[in-house]
Amino acid sequence: MANLKDWATSLLAKAGVSVNGNAPWDIKVNNNTLWKRVATEGTLGLGEAYMDGWWDCDSLDQFFDRVLSANLAKEIRMRDLPLFDLVKAKILNPQTKSKSVDVAEIHYNLGNDFYETMLDKNMQYTCAYYGNGAKNLDEAQDAKLHLVCKKLQLKPGERVLELGCGWGGFARFAAKNYGVNIEAYNISTAQIAYCKEKSEGLPINFHLKDYREATGEFDKVVSIGMCEHVGPKNYRTMFELVHKCLKERGLFLLHTIGNSKSVHSNDRWLAKYIFPGSVLPSPELLGSAMDGLFVLEDWHNFGVDYDTTLMAWLENFRASWPDFKEKYGDTFYRMWEYYLMSCAGIFRSRFCQLYQVVMSKDGVIGGWRSVR
Repeated sequence: MANLKDWATSLLAKAGVSVNGNAPWDIKVNNNTLWKRVATEGTLGLGEAYMDGWWDCDSLDQFFDRVLSANLAKEIRMRDLPLFDLVKAKILNPQTKSKSVDVAEIHYNLGNDFYETMLDKNMQYTCAYYGNGAKNLDEAQDAKLHLVCKKLQLKPGERVLELGCGWGGFARFAAKNYGVNIEAYNISTAQIAYCKEKSEGLPINFHLKDYREATGEFDKVVSIGMCEHVGPKNYRTMFELVHKCLKERGLFLLHTIGNSKSVHSNDRWLAKYIFPGSVLPSPELLGSAMDGLFVLEDWHNFGVDYDTTLMAWLENFRASWPDFKEKYGDTFYRMWEYYLMSCAGIFRSRFCQLYQVVMSKDGVIGGWRSVR
């Protein structure tokens, strides 16, 4: 145990992190069995130990930023993902229709009231856009929605297919501000109920169905924050469906968290507690999926804005927690805090990215023009 503690202390020191130190990014160890748990269970053990109160940190976002920026993972010789899980992810398809429901039940069906207090007025649970001077979360999410609509070159009367519509924020925004008609697909019962309630009178049809069941012909297709749940074995199927549904010269915008390298599985803690079955796509895998189907018109990375977005969600979550404490309990609080702040550190360190990719079917006549 002492050797494990000395090894971990020495490793963390390379990132400027101390054990039981006074800096906000230092960790406070409450159970000395922590080192063995992390050594044997990797990031899953690290996250579960935090949920169990085995260690604390005043600023988890700064802790993860430092650890990832120092590239400590390369110095750890253990494999965080067991070999069986790695092989299973490459051979099997963890994102089938039946398995895709898991993330909806575990994460998105927590309660619309919970997310209303954490998110912006348009209920956007994806990265906001601060690049044009937005001063708060509402402004930044509006800027993101305008950015998407302008990149898609939406025109009144056009038919738009949305794959994975969340709480319907984009659909309502685009219908009200750009005059389009939308068919939207989602597998979360709680989200679809919210969508229908909030969108009465608008030219939007919400379908409680898997994205693979989408049909029809559309001028534009959009997917905001769903590709993370699609999985590498399904990227090509998704893109072929989009190609089939798009009119000639139509545009497809994909908004997704991304990896800089190709992987076939997610962090084990995030996969267990937050997003079951999720995998972050890489440029290589997305490029392979679009090969021969689309003309790549634009690839925009504004992952640094996810750091700001997550910290805004954290502020809202903490402010509203007294209303949910009795319902969810202290372990959930530590889990959610760990989720939001660890992810903020991940984007701050540039370990993960946020991609907005614009593709066209057979190319835009005269060329596509940037609207950033």
